[in-house]
Amino acid sequence: MTSADLDQLTSLLDVDQLTGWADHLDELFIGGRWVPTATGRTVDVVSPSTESVVAQVADATTADVDRAVAAARSAFDAGPWPRMTMSERLAVMRRVRDALAERQDIVARIVTTELGAPITQSRQLQATMGVAIGDAYMEVAEEFQFGSVRSAANGSALVTHEPVGVVTAVIPWNGPSAACLLKLFPALLAGCTVVLKPALETPMSAYLIAEVMQEAGLPAGVVNVVPAGADASEYLVCHPGVDKVTFTGSTATGRRVAQLCGARLKRVTLELGGKSAAVILDDADLDAAVAALRMGSLRNSGQICSLKTRILVSRRHESELLERLCAMVETMPVGDPFDPATEIGPMVSARQRDRVLDYVTLGRNEGASPVLGAAALSLVSSAGITSSQPSLPACGETCESPRRRFSGRCSASCATTTSRRRSPLRTIRSTGSMAPCSEVIWSGRFM
Repeated sequence: MTSADLDQLTSLLDVDQLTGWADHLDELFIGGRWVPTATGRTVDVVSPSTESVVAQVADATTADVDRAVAAARSAFDAGPWPRMTMSERLAVMRRVRDALAERQDIVARIVTTELGAPITQSRQLQATMGVAIGDAYMEVAEEFQFGSVRSAANGSALVTHEPVGVVTAVIPWNGPSAACLLKLFPALLAGCTVVLKPALETPMSAYLIAEVMQEAGLPAGVVNVVPAGADASEYLVCHPGVDKVTFTGSTATGRRVAQLCGARLKRVTLELGGKSAAVILDDADLDAAVAALRMGSLRNSGQICSLKTRILVSRRHESELLERLCAMVETMPVGDPFDPATEIGPMVSARQRDRVLDYVTLGRNEGASPVLGAAALSLVSSAGITSSQPSLPACGETCESPRRRFSGRCSASCATTTSRRRSPLRTIRSTGSMAPCSEVIWSGRFM
């Protein structure tokens, strides 16, 4: 980065001085060093709230992927990391955890800058959560039995758990810091080496994490960071030097990753988009249910896979629930994501914003009636920030729009007619979605 670019980013992040990671955004972290890409190609990182370019980050090629995998392969096959004792690896990872704890403010500011998440939620869901993730995995690692003897009538066997090898970790744009750590801590504690592939929309968090890993004393090649587009990412997933792929992202891309790994009999873990429902039964406390949906449906500006993007309620309580939902949503400030009072910020990109608007249009065309935010939809600016509230359409059971998976500040309230023959849970499962769901049921029996 030029000095002018660095000064601009320092000002945006509102810090006195940035550490070394910011000097290397146009490079890759491979083999324990910051190295230039094979072609010098970069991509713009765009602020969701202003649509100005805040940084230019390296865009890895297949040649760069080869270098990163080779570094991870060498670190696993011949390096010290997988041969350390658990206590030795824990000592290094505790230093990582402590360094992240000291950097919580800058972690949150980076996330808000690149993702547009409200700063209060960046602190809670990314910075603080990242430290908690490290604590949780280290606690498990301290007690985990990596070897045990199992006996049966026909004899005994020693069962051992060993590091799988080189792991490719593909990170989504909506959790740029916490999702990295959710994959890195268990893989590294187990003794694996990692090629980390952050999303091009939100790559800066991974650069800070690379710096932390380096400072904590991880051996060269144990963690490598390569932001990349679709072609180089697919090449990385298919790379013969990779033993395991862990992917978090869309269902469509996850299906492609599963296909590629299945053809090669490669280990793969997928965490994909959901289309979760809040089921509000007739005896539920509506005030308590609606209060829970404030974060349950709209945190991170509606851009989380497990959010309750469908709300199922019987027709007898439809009007009452919609009234409460509208009143709740109208109390959520929309605005500058760096304002601690803001609860709803911009979509991560213009493309994502337009996708949300397309789904609102689809719902209206299918007969849904927007009950909040519809009048202000025309005010959506090119910069993403508006004075409008999240859109809340009311849909019938036959609408297709509530069944489709997307990330954005839009929830659908569906009134259903239920009977013993058609339960609310059956209504949920009829969406045709292949994605995992995390339904929540509100009932007076459980509250």
